[in-house]
Amino acid sequence: MEENQAGVRIDHHMVPFPRSISAEAQAALRRLVREDGVPLNSLHVMPPPDDHEAWLSMKAAVDLHYATAVKELAGSLRSSVETIGLGDATVHVATPEAVTFADGAYIDLHGGALIFGGGEACRAGARMQADQHGVVCYGVDYRTPPEHPYPAALDDCMVTYRHVLDHHRPEDIVIGGRSAGGNLAVAAVLRARDEGLPLPAALVLLSPEVDLTESGDSFNVNRTVDVVLPGSLMSSNLLYAGGADLAHPYLSPLFGDFQGFPPTFIQSGTRDLFLSNAVRMHRLLRRARVSTELHIFEAMPHGGFMGAPEDKELAEEVARFVKEQWRRSA
Repeated sequence: MEENQAGVRIDHHMVPFPRSISAEAQAALRRLVREDGVPLNSLHVMPPPDDHEAWLSMKAAVDLHYATAVKELAGSLRSSVETIGLGDATVHVATPEAVTFADGAYIDLHGGALIFGGGEACRAGARMQADQHGVVCYGVDYRTPPEHPYPAALDDCMVTYRHVLDHHRPEDIVIGGRSAGGNLAVAAVLRARDEGLPLPAALVLLSPEVDLTESGDSFNVNRTVDVVLPGSLMSSNLLYAGGADLAHPYLSPLFGDFQGFPPTFIQSGTRDLFLSNAVRMHRLLRRARVSTELHIFEAMPHGGFMGAPEDKELAEEVARFVKEQWRRSA
């Protein structure tokens, strides 16, 4: 065996759904797997990066599915929402019915492999965050490939951040991102620091996609075991990059310098394909002496269990962390 192929050989076997998680979480995992043990999501193959027509078709279908799923998960939303344009950026500004911190602002960056998740899903997500935190939420409906490759999405995040800085003190701003949104959250802070802007009070990174080179251990160990995200996203990563270097910190912020970063909340699960992203990000922040929390949930795949008790526990942990940051700034 060649040196670059050295590793641990694992015989074919079934990985059971553990009894160490809630019944609801077990049921969520079962719904995503065929009777023969094959994850349903593994049946969907992403087009090659240069097949833009296929990507446009897939994006339309996935965005419709995302919008339906987010609305079902959100339940009854109480916040109002207004959609505004900031140059090329579209932002959904959600205002809570009950305000808990009048000066606070939450910038929400949606997930979706840097390709999907915009539109109605993003709009509903902004309202969910406004309801959860009791502050105005800016949901960035950032531009995506194939029409708008890098740096369009990050540019939209920066335009939004500058707009929010015009209306809120930096110490009252929290930026949160799930999956691809976690990538953009960290990249935006790196770029804000490079451009001399004040940094936000805190970051919330939920299963962040901070390494587009996919160099971490869990990209192999959790392949297929993660029933939500069973395989590589390299095709979408290359489509997003549009020829730029995947290892650049604005594309793979895991490779950035975290000196002076704000307090950061990081979440992942033991079955998350992006587990290594969270673990490595946490260690790098610790080495930079940044206050950081790492929350790893048992058997949780990418994106959570879609409403199980573990998801409620995670939401409570995030709410507690965010409130602590705003309490310090008050």
